[in-house]
Amino acid sequence: MPARITPGSDWVVKILGLRKRMGLNQSEFADRLDYSAMALSRWESGRHEPTSRAYLQMGNLAQGKESTWFWTRAGMNTSDLARMFPERPQKKAHFPDFEIAVAGAGKKRRASRIKTKLVALPVLTVHVGTPGAPGDQVLDLDRAEVSETIAVPARWCANPQTTNCLPVRGSGMIPLIHDSDIVVMDYSQHDATDLNGQIIVAWNRTSGLTLSRFVMVEGVRLLESENRDYKPISMGRDRNWRIIGKVLWWIRNPR
Repeated sequence: MPARITPGSDWVVKILGLRKRMGLNQSEFADRLDYSAMALSRWESGRHEPTSRAYLQMGNLAQGKESTWFWTRAGMNTSDLARMFPERPQKKAHFPDFEIAVAGAGKKRRASRIKTKLVALPVLTVHVGTPGAPGDQVLDLDRAEVSETIAVPARWCANPQTTNCLPVRGSGMIPLIHDSDIVVMDYSQHDATDLNGQIIVAWNRTSGLTLSRFVMVEGVRLLESENRDYKPISMGRDRNWRIIGKVLWWIRNPR
């Protein structure tokens, strides 16, 4: 029996169409989005509208103009999308060709043409603090509000469905990461045995979300600051500490 579409719930048609084109049942499709099958059922019945993050994930799974519809619904600026996906009626590629002008001094170089697949990543309103600066007390990032989105090449993040962007607070990671930078974190990567020496986001009941370099020394788990004014923090056996995810890269906002 088809889902009952309530007035104004145009997302129902779009979601059902995307799922069926992908040949997935509700459980499989929800798993690809990193949401529960129950949540998907509510969206497809028109009882609840998906979150901005869910729309972004569906846009990443979709192709061409269909991606644009989901990303616009998530709040991406339509003018930005127009620049990302210019109309090319003569081409039927799912993703556009971009003209790349190679910068640099010396002899003028010929521009090259490449085909790039983009994904949209959510920038959350949640802040992660560096040592010495408190982070927000949010553990469930799936429920966090999205302030804006960033479109990046798909090869920059292997798991877009579990990747979020978090603004940074504090100077504890200078000179590597500065206050107001944005870190891109994959929360599917949270196994301590694979993160030695990596920059991570951890959570503590007292300090909230914390950005540090994770180091294991003779079985002792430490959070180290890039700024040597701050001493390492021992995670010890404190169950209040949790590793949230691995930082993939970061962006500096030019000022």
